[in-house]
Amino acid sequence: MCYLFAADICARLYFVHENCDLTKQTLSCVSDWCYQSQFTCDHQCNAPEKWDHANSNCAGKYQSPINIVTRKALKDERLTRFQFNNYQEIFRGSVKNNGHSVQVGIPHLRTISGGGLPATYKAVQFHLHWGTNGGPGSEHTIDGEQYPMELHIVHMKEQYTDLTTALSDSEGVAVLGFFYEVTILTEIFVFLLSEFDVTTNQILTSLAGISLSQLIPSEQNLTTYYRYKGSLTTPGCTEAVIWTLFESPIPLSADQLQVFSELKFRDGKPMVDTFRPVQPLNGRRVFRSGSAVILASSALLVAAMATALGLSQPN
Repeated sequence: MCYLFAADICARLYFVHENCDLTKQTLSCVSDWCYQSQFTCDHQCNAPEKWDHANSNCAGKYQSPINIVTRKALKDERLTRFQFNNYQEIFRGSVKNNGHSVQVGIPHLRTISGGGLPATYKAVQFHLHWGTNGGPGSEHTIDGEQYPMELHIVHMKEQYTDLTTALSDSEGVAVLGFFYEVTILTEIFVFLLSEFDVTTNQILTSLAGISLSQLIPSEQNLTTYYRYKGSLTTPGCTEAVIWTLFESPIPLSADQLQVFSELKFRDGKPMVDTFRPVQPLNGRRVFRSGSAVILASSALLVAAMATALGLSQPN
């Protein structure tokens, strides 16, 4: 999840990488965190195993993501159906390359409740994590299986006005997670070239009218999910997140997934493998809801975002 950057405090840190010259030592700003795919001998940023240098919270005991072992998940009768309010309402969100992912802001008029949540939560934004050219890229794994991409719809308690305040509440944030898998689709999408610069940290364009309900399976097929308490999956790694992960993946074509590998990090490198490795469970319990089957939604999300980003379909 891409929300907070660590405090802009620089310190003298020496660290090396197994593929780098052991004599090379660099000064690095502790807020300069990165994914492993960005780390090089010339850019020795704080990769995931060094995120505690970016923010000490990243060394906490209840971090995310995790591997969910399905046979060990405990059935919880309190994990009932969700109530989705205004999820069907159309909105125009700003698509932004925030330097670590693609993120779309959501007007605070869409809420979730029920589903064993302790309060009503309003949607703030959604973003994605992916691999390389359709390869493994989800943050959470199911029985060790890593999917090509994972969607996070981020919510905060209804009474809060900003995410920073919500994160001071141990249950202030609720995230709905969905997995994507590669499959053959019959739809044909045409992605048009444009002049948007995807390497910069700026708003790219407005996403054409879309609703959250169009991005996910229908409500009657959202009854099977896993629940645990964890953290943000980027620095500052705040442990204030109620995670809900829907088990059955949504199908996308390989071409649609590969579109995201065309994006760039701030340093100009391909924006690939944008996931944090799974973290220790450290005694936490993972719960599961009922056993209804989740039907897959359409590929509208990637089609719409790829069009908004102005990326061409790979040859």
